[in-house]
Amino acid sequence: MTFETVDFLTDASLVDDPYPYYDFLRECPVRRVPPHEMVAVTGYDEARAIWQDDDAYSSCNSFGGPFPGLPTAPGDDDISELIEECRNAYPISEHMVTFDPPEHTKHRALLMRLMTPRRLVENEASMWRLADRQMDTFVSDGKCDFVQAFATPMAWLTIADLLGVPEADHHLFRAQLEAHVAGALGTHEQGNPFAFLDDLFAGYIDDRRRAPRGDVLTKLAQATFPDGSQPDLLDVVRIAVFLFAAGQGTTAHLLGSLIQALAEHSDLQAALRDDRGRIPAFIEETLRIESPVKANFRMVRRSTVLGGVEVPAGTTVMIMPGAANRDGRRFEDGGAFCLDRRNSRDHIAFGRGTHACPGAALARAEARISLERLLDRMRDIKISDAHHGPPGARRYSYDPSFMLRGIQALHIDFTPVAG
Repeated sequence: MTFETVDFLTDASLVDDPYPYYDFLRECPVRRVPPHEMVAVTGYDEARAIWQDDDAYSSCNSFGGPFPGLPTAPGDDDISELIEECRNAYPISEHMVTFDPPEHTKHRALLMRLMTPRRLVENEASMWRLADRQMDTFVSDGKCDFVQAFATPMAWLTIADLLGVPEADHHLFRAQLEAHVAGALGTHEQGNPFAFLDDLFAGYIDDRRRAPRGDVLTKLAQATFPDGSQPDLLDVVRIAVFLFAAGQGTTAHLLGSLIQALAEHSDLQAALRDDRGRIPAFIEETLRIESPVKANFRMVRRSTVLGGVEVPAGTTVMIMPGAANRDGRRFEDGGAFCLDRRNSRDHIAFGRGTHACPGAALARAEARISLERLLDRMRDIKISDAHHGPPGARRYSYDPSFMLRGIQALHIDFTPVAG
């Protein structure tokens, strides 16, 4: 197997370290890759061009990629009608991540009425409390698997708190959500893996519409479309479900990457301890160098030219943020971590355009608060040699997914801070 013939969607050898493959692809930042006849996009400018062009590119297959594909070979340079005929065949077609304007526009506006700056500020107070509560469960031990002890539960609890999910019901959600691996290697998503959440949120929203309370679920239940009309119950439910399901894995992966970097580099840890004001820059550079999203997909709606390459209608385009964020044309020495990089925030880990991640501000706040409290309550954070091997010969395992990049376990040792 060579990079010329490798299947990114199935090959496990690319999971733990995909970066040599990304380097190979970036030699031609828009290129066809086997065996699914996709076009891989690894260039920074080319990736942004796709996300900002809803006219030429459809989001119908953003979650499914080349599967299930179109039922017939497109014969036209504009397949808008064919896409609408086939839209419901693609995974999670019920959710706005697969919608195109104008349908996407009104549903995103509904979501953003929940993700207001005021609500995010209110939620920050809860994040400090949640971070401390979760650390209380392990910090006195002086060691932990950071992914299981903090990153995963913190991400889960934060989004549950934002949405106002009753704590007594947390057990109904957590096990199934944590068991799902988006983009699992060698598998094709079928239908909607989050459908089990619909009935749970439908009960919450219906209850709040009948008997409003002073909580977040009530605000969501009473939200309206931009034209003032009230959405159907199912429209509101699916907004809540998608935010709940999508707002966990990527944030947990980000937290894992942040602590992995801190624990590997004592000088970096010291720099942040000396100046907490550098934490936001650290978060942005980590998002750039270890992007939680590996692949995002689009369907070419109208034949076009991208980066000098003709891409006919019906082509599946695979945008690869983890590769584009190391593009040397945008980021000097893109494969190196640089805390003082002036343009780190130009990264596209959260996407761009109409589908830019609506939870980006929440993820940044959660990462910042988690780092603040971890630095307050732990000293001398180190990677466990016993679990991951010595420096220079570390062993890490990542989720077997072609869509998301996240470390499966991160064992650390540290000195608890008294008081």
